[in-house]
Amino acid sequence: MKYRFYTTSKKAWVGMLKTINVAKKSIYLEMYIFLDDNEKKYDFVEALKKKAKQGVDISIIADVYGSSKMPSSTIKELRESGIEFIFFSNWLRRTHRKILIVDEKVAFTGGVNINRKIINWRDMQIKLSGPIVKPFLKSFARGYKLAGGKKESILRYSKLPLSKRIKALVIDNIPGKDKRVLFSEYYIDKILEAKELVYIVTPYLAPPRRLLVAIDTIRRKGVEVKIIIPSYTDIKLLNKVNFLNACRLADIGVKFFLTPTMNHAKILLIDDSLGLVGSQNIDVLSFNFNIETGVFFTQKKVVSDLKKIVYKWEEEATSFDFKYKKHTFFDKILIFIIKIFYPIF
Repeated sequence: MKYRFYTTSKKAWVGMLKTINVAKKSIYLEMYIFLDDNEKKYDFVEALKKKAKQGVDISIIADVYGSSKMPSSTIKELRESGIEFIFFSNWLRRTHRKILIVDEKVAFTGGVNINRKIINWRDMQIKLSGPIVKPFLKSFARGYKLAGGKKESILRYSKLPLSKRIKALVIDNIPGKDKRVLFSEYYIDKILEAKELVYIVTPYLAPPRRLLVAIDTIRRKGVEVKIIIPSYTDIKLLNKVNFLNACRLADIGVKFFLTPTMNHAKILLIDDSLGLVGSQNIDVLSFNFNIETGVFFTQKKVVSDLKKIVYKWEEEATSFDFKYKKHTFFDKILIFIIKIFYPIF
């Protein structure tokens, strides 16, 4: 498996556009946020229109909520150039995934959306090539079917048999018969298998109760748990939610590191044996409702490279002990409310 990590939105966009620009056969893109407001050198709309005019088969799935600000005129231009553009619309779920597959040979996934607002964010995106791309094709085809896609050239991948020899596993949160392979369940299962260390990077910290229970369980066994969150997110209300939930987890010995700038990465490290790069946040929506995807890998070199990135972020972050942070009266009320309602998740 060939791979490359990108640690900012800009770097990921450059890598994605370079791959799009050399596409010969097909481009499949699924995005939670896909907008046309980027500056010229990061203009995905123009790059995709150009490839469509060259005869490349292109299908785009954009979440109807996350991409709601995409102008109808731009969507018309994309469709007129020969691109299939589908909005994923489901009142109970959103597609929160970020997937790009080019020529069925190269795949990108992670936390990077496409819109100007995130241009200076830290994030995590991984580029993959080799046999691991087949599971991405299968995952994209399943999401494409749910979105109402009709191309048989894509739908056939939903039945694609996968090799058991692949040392990385692509898992999604698309409903199916076997709940054991749901992303959220696999994520929690791997945390419970940890022996020494669980390291989580997430921009938003509003974990479902079963994840809180898993973290509490491994802490009682002496497993070290570290979490990186940004000092301030792009959503003011979530700054308070992050703080309150971090206080709760700090009470059981979880160590927190606050990055000085917005970090939108979604990463999981288990001991020195497992790494994950995905689209899911540590929140109830990602674990219970959204369609997400992630790639879990066990190759030592890949895990080691990801670990180096995470520990570099830790060095740049501020260690924070929430136990000694004084709560305001309003904080105490919010904590009381959270303790009442969290058991329903």
